[in-house]
Amino acid sequence: MNIQEITESLIQDPKITQKAQKAFKYARDVIGGEFPEGEAAIKRSPKYVYYYAYDVIKGRWPAGEKSIARDPRWAHRYALDVIEGRFPEAEELIAQSAHHATFYARNVIGGRWPEPHREKAEATIKKDPLMWSIYEKLVKHEI
Repeated sequence: MNIQEITESLIQDPKITQKAQKAFKYARDVIGGEFPEGEAAIKRSPKYVYYYAYDVIKGRWPAGEKSIARDPRWAHRYALDVIEGRFPEAEELIAQSAHHATFYARNVIGGRWPEPHREKAEATIKKDPLMWSIYEKLVKHEI
């Protein structure tokens, strides 16, 4: 197992996800705002860190960023929808996913991957012909 598979298996623990989901829904649907007592549970699930920041805090949530930086999907969405810009703390991981590296380049960076993760990101993207064709069109004058 590589680091991403291990991380994903930990994230998929149904008990962690259920607790995070309940705490998030309580904050959003019952309190209508932040729920400090539930934040420890929320921080254990990158998915619910994203939703808590986006739907409850309505902005960046630094306390949850270490957690969300462990998952390329949610880190990409957090950068796009919450930060509305790059999320350097998660870029090394995002660069390891062809899909997320491609769409992070398109939707967040707005062009070619910068250093220090360019080489890793582009090597990862090249392994997926569809993602590489999308990326090539995005950076056609830079490669």
